[in-house]
Amino acid sequence: MPGLAKSKKNTLLRLTPPQVMALGFTIIIGIGTFLLSLPAAHADGTAASLLDALFMATSATCVTGLSVVNFGAHYSLFGQIVIILLVQIGGLGFMTMATLIALVFRRRISYKERLILQQAMNQSSTEGIIRLIRKVFLYALVIELAGATLFTLRWMFEMPFGQAVYFGIFHSISIFNNAGFDLFGGIPGRAGSLMHYTDDPFINLVSMALIILGGIGFIVISDLLTYRKNKKLTLHSKVVLAASGGLILLGGTVIFIFEFANPSTLQPLSMTGKVLASLFQSVTARSAGVVTLDTTMLRQATQFFIIVMMFIGAAPGSSGGGIKVTTFAILIGAMVAMVRGKEDIVLFRHRITKERIHKAITFSLLSFFLIVLATMLLSTTENFPFLGILFEVTSAYATAGMSMGLTPQLTTFGKTLIILMMFVGRLGPVTLAFSLTLRPGKELYRYPEGKITIG
Repeated sequence: MPGLAKSKKNTLLRLTPPQVMALGFTIIIGIGTFLLSLPAAHADGTAASLLDALFMATSATCVTGLSVVNFGAHYSLFGQIVIILLVQIGGLGFMTMATLIALVFRRRISYKERLILQQAMNQSSTEGIIRLIRKVFLYALVIELAGATLFTLRWMFEMPFGQAVYFGIFHSISIFNNAGFDLFGGIPGRAGSLMHYTDDPFINLVSMALIILGGIGFIVISDLLTYRKNKKLTLHSKVVLAASGGLILLGGTVIFIFEFANPSTLQPLSMTGKVLASLFQSVTARSAGVVTLDTTMLRQATQFFIIVMMFIGAAPGSSGGGIKVTTFAILIGAMVAMVRGKEDIVLFRHRITKERIHKAITFSLLSFFLIVLATMLLSTTENFPFLGILFEVTSAYATAGMSMGLTPQLTTFGKTLIILMMFVGRLGPVTLAFSLTLRPGKELYRYPEGKITIG
């Protein structure tokens, strides 16, 4: 027995950081699947199918928000708590949670574990990684408590105080972690998500603040909080803030223009309501999942634009998905440099290394090909319009959680494929590829340089 235990330990030590991350998420999803398959997790007291339980556990752990059932009405209090705990673990990252537990029990964090944390937090080195983990937990706790308090103060005027507190805590965690699960679908006569609050400035502003804070990442939040002391921001923070701000304004403007005269969305609202709804859909499209407008009622041009926004996604080191705004910024920088005849990609007077450029291109192309392949496969198995299938696949891969109604109608194959897309999207295709391959050996030679005609 001691020899067996030692063998298992040695096997774990041989795992690379990407493999540990993939294994960790798989274990968390497995535990969640078991708990959500229990009769106690469902309002009617019946056991769920294993596939549906797996789908919901994956959606929660990967902070996606897609649901095969009416979430608010289908799950019992126990089931809802399981989901929100999975969201919290998935949002912060299981390695972050494990590290916090280890720190509480005063256990030393090994160098291998620091390497895994470096991978999980998208850091370039292990220096200061434990200090960052402590900050992550503190920032998340403070922001979620603030959001829960503000939501409670608003909802206590329309529901019992205890229910308002529970709704406040649940939605604050769900929205900050960009998960998109909501409880309003379980209230008779109420629309799901935040569609009841389309022109409510308080709910809109609090929700958008939570989504943005959860989407820019803890590294940027830390940078902003220490700005008064350091009087400077890192290049990463500058790029994330500039790209995120630009995309929010661009998205809000495009949605406002295309939906202004749409009688099913913006037309009936006041000018304030139109602006709020346009900005909210722009903010939530890049990963959050909660909506204040019915996505199925948007014009096709708007729906396609949202697909593009979901594909871009949030920032690295956040709970959001997509190719990430930094990757998008590098791609735009490459295009601008090429048009201007420049050799280097320069962002905020900093030259981007070739390694980062290659990684951005690789990640974007892999993401694009995965979405195209999944869309083609679902187009042959699901009886649904093509744009709706593309929308759902992109939402799953980008862990955005927005839906045009396909998810509850998915076939067994469709559910399985969407589960895989959510899992790959949360880990990242490059990380998953590294977790499935052996350590690359050092190249002993290089081929001669060749030239290919482009354009």
